[in-house]
Amino acid sequence: MAEKFSRYDAADYLKTDEDIALYFESCLDEDPGDGSLIRLTLGDIARAKGMSRLAKDTGLAREGLYKALSAEGNPEFATVMKVIKALGLKLHGCHG
Repeated sequence: MAEKFSRYDAADYLKTDEDIALYFESCLDEDPGDGSLIRLTLGDIARAKGMSRLAKDTGLAREGLYKALSAEGNPEFATVMKVIKALGLKLHGCHG
């Protein structure tokens, strides 16, 4: 009998604001410098919180958000900042 596997989706594990904040922080630290991991992380968080709600909160189209926050997306910085603000996240800088 063949085993069935479901696709792993980080959004399924982001249950609390603390989970989301820690996930976002760790991905900020691990991004290779091109924003690709941050973009995907914001997509995971958006799906966990509800893409329709995010679309309403940002004033952006839901379909456009899915595309912008996908692996193939290339959102403008203004879009990224709208998403971060609407999700209640903050960018943190470290000096060291």
